[in-house]
Parts: sequence; C-alpha cells; structure tokens
Amino acid sequence: MADEHDRGQVHRAPGRFLGSLREALSAAAKDDTGRQPASDSAPVRQAPSEADAPAGGAEPGPAPQQPAHATMLVRNSPLPTAAEAARAARGGTPNIPPVDKHVEFEAPPTTRVLRPEPAAQREAPARTQLVRGRQPVKRGQFHQDPVVGWLVVVGGPGLGSYRAIHEGNNTIGRSPGQRLPIDFGDEAISAEEQAYIRYDSADRSFLFVPNLAKTNVVSVNDKRPTAAVPLAAMDVITMGRTQLVFVPFCGPEFDWSELPDIKD
Repeated sequence: MADEHDRGQVHRAPGRFLGSLREALSAAAKDDTGRQPASDSAPVRQAPSEADAPAGGAEPGPAPQQPAHATMLVRNSPLPTAAEAARAARGGTPNIPPVDKHVEFEAPPTTRVLRPEPAAQREAPARTQLVRGRQPVKRGQFHQDPVVGWLVVVGGPGLGSYRAIHEGNNTIGRSPGQRLPIDFGDEAISAEEQAYIRYDSADRSFLFVPNLAKTNVVSVNDKRPTAAVPLAAMDVITMGRTQLVFVPFCGPEFDWSELPDIKD
C-alpha cells in the first residue's frame, strides 16, 4: 500500500512548477520517437498548479479520487507530442490534420460566372468607291411619272407645302384622289376638278384651264380666265382662300425627252 501511495503522489521541489516548458523540451529531446499516443477515450487529468501546492514546501498528499459521475474530458484527436507542444509554445504552426476539401452540396450553387460571348461578326458596309473622271450614267424606265413643275402654297391653309406637276393633264381639287390634291383644309376649293394644269412635251408649254362648270371662281395673277391661259414662272393662282405659285421645271430650256437613253 505504501508503494502504491508513493506512486500516486507527485514529487517536486518547492518553488518548481510541474509540467513546465523546460521539462517538456527535455522530455521531447529524450524520447520523442518512443512516445505512444494516448487513447481517444482516455480521460485527461489537469496538472496541479502552484496554488494547489501546500504551504511551507511540504510534499503534496495523494491526488483526490474523482467520483464515478464526474465529467470526463475526451479528446477526439490524439494528444500532441512534446515536440508539437514545444513548437506551439515557440509560436510555430502545429501539425493540424488536413481538412477534406471535397464538399458535396445538396443543391448546386446559384452563383455562376458568365463570360461574354464573342460578338457576332457583321458584314462590313461596302466602302465608298472613288470616281475619277467622267462616268457614264445609265438610265432606264421612270420610277414614277416625271416631275415637270410644282405648285407651292404661299397663302392660306397649308402654307409652305407643295404639290408636284406631272406631264399631261393634272386635275386640281380638294379630294386626295386628284392628281394635284390641295387638301389642306380650305373648303372653298371644289373637291374634284376645280381646274386643270396641262403640260405638253411637244411644245414644252404649260396651260391653266379653269372648270367653268364649277361655281367657285379661280384667278391667275388677279385675272379670272374664261378659257385656257399660258402659265409662266412665278404666276400666282388663287383658289378659294389659298394662293399657289407656279414653279416650272421643264420648258424651253429642258425636257425629259432630251435624255437620249430614256425609255418610255
């Protein structure tokens, strides 16, 4: 019993701390490789501190027995060796077992990295060609009836508007179906065939012909014609409350028939 009691006691000199860093380093230098890891389920006892030592340097008595229901501290990992404890005390990085980097998620992450797709290659527009010297111009059929002159509104509703005069007979009226529709809101103009403007490419002349069957009176340069009268550039035609200026394009100086390669 005395031997067992002596083994249970902790012998140390007064003023020394059991389990100090110096003793740990000495023990690590002697038998670092021969140390056996402690069992995972073995309880860990806390070393007595200097406060627990009896006063006067007397040797401490036997360690008190822990009751059966005392809480046991169980380590899930092996106890560190003395060398590992020394490295931790010097500020080194302890040997921590690697963490498994393979982590499985129940659902895929919602954040995705989107990289811009390369822009679709577009056909470059045709480059403007440089023309040197006189180039031949090819003409074909007319896209529409050729313009031979214009009527420009200089007074009344539709001020600043214009209507194109074409070759042949041009009817003038408020209806959109007229060849020269003066449909700007002047109700004093007859809906259909208030008058006519005729261009004859044979003699390259313009004629203004009033429709005497209509009750509304028209005038050219403040004169009320009762028959066809020739039109000259900048003549003023008055219909209702609207004034129109005649601007010719074709005439003695030019006609579409002068273009040699025009196909009718």
